[in-house]
Amino acid sequence: MKTLKTFFACLAVVMLSSFNSTGVGNGYEVGDIATDFNLKNIDGKMVSLANYKDAKGFIVIFTCNTCPYAVAYEDRIVELDKKYASKGYPVIAIMPNNTDVKPGDNMEAMKKRAKEKGFTFPYLMDEGQKIYPQYGATKTPHVYLLQKTKKGNVVKYIGAIDDNYQDADAVKTKYVENAVDALLSGKEIKETETRAIGCTIKV
Repeated sequence: MKTLKTFFACLAVVMLSSFNSTGVGNGYEVGDIATDFNLKNIDGKMVSLANYKDAKGFIVIFTCNTCPYAVAYEDRIVELDKKYASKGYPVIAIMPNNTDVKPGDNMEAMKKRAKEKGFTFPYLMDEGQKIYPQYGATKTPHVYLLQKTKKGNVVKYIGAIDDNYQDADAVKTKYVENAVDALLSGKEIKETETRAIGCTIKV
């Protein structure tokens, strides 16, 4: 009987882990309208998507200072903003972790990291952890590509930045770049969802 209980307990854990890791059933899906937010930037100012009157959309990335995966992608996130902000798709980075659990992700640490890496984009604090659950983000980094329409900011892609977090030079498929390029050229995005690879968001 004890063995049977242990089996079902383990099965529940595995199913829950699988559910949480994919984000299925939580937050936005491709095609949904993303609500705006109003979050504090590292410069002390509040930032909303509505501030970007001329934007065609947004590359919203949930990321942080302390996750090795997020750190590995920092230079690539900077490059995404440099490549696409001028084309109407700026990067908006959001730090979703509980800073009591991860003090290395507090606002002062965010300011320091942004200065060290030369972030060219807003780096916002999801204070109270209210925004990342709306999106359904589960990892750092986790990307949500939005396209501005008359109806609102439509989610067009969810997932990873590319297919190789370990080595930027070994990347074969640049998921976010392919998705943004498709939107800019008026084409359909071939891969609208991929599995985000990274650290779990700390609550």
